[in-house]
Amino acid sequence: MTGRRVDAFGGRVHSGRMAEPTTRPTDVPVTDFLAGVTPAVRREDGVALAALMSEVTGVEPVMWGPSMIGYGSYHYRSPTNPRTHGDWPKVAFSPRTTSLVPYGIKDRPEAQQRLPSLGSYSEGAGCVYVKRLADVDQAVLRELVAIAFARPDDD
Repeated sequence: MTGRRVDAFGGRVHSGRMAEPTTRPTDVPVTDFLAGVTPAVRREDGVALAALMSEVTGVEPVMWGPSMIGYGSYHYRSPTNPRTHGDWPKVAFSPRTTSLVPYGIKDRPEAQQRLPSLGSYSEGAGCVYVKRLADVDQAVLRELVAIAFARPDDD
């Protein structure tokens, strides 16, 4: 079977070899992206989450790919294939149609201890899904963002 496979970090895998990551920083202004998010409730929550993450991290957000808003970056190395490595946001989120999707806030061991106190969410492989920002404890979310942003490079 031929076709494109994508690894967990957004990189295309061709014939068993890692290609360039498809999710990279772009020059698209975050404010422009957020202005176009629908529905309105997701846009409002996205603007609020962007402000929260900027405040906690102390850095301005950057668009990663077409729909991910990232803060900082670190160099990752896959634990299953050390030849697979690249740069990825330390913490990020995507305001999808049905939920906000924060990335990186559950990766660290100390985050796993705090995650149950977050509030109403569900988990994906490398992310959590939040229906409404009001459904989560803002203080716990701030802690999780700070933990994610403090992560060192894998190298």
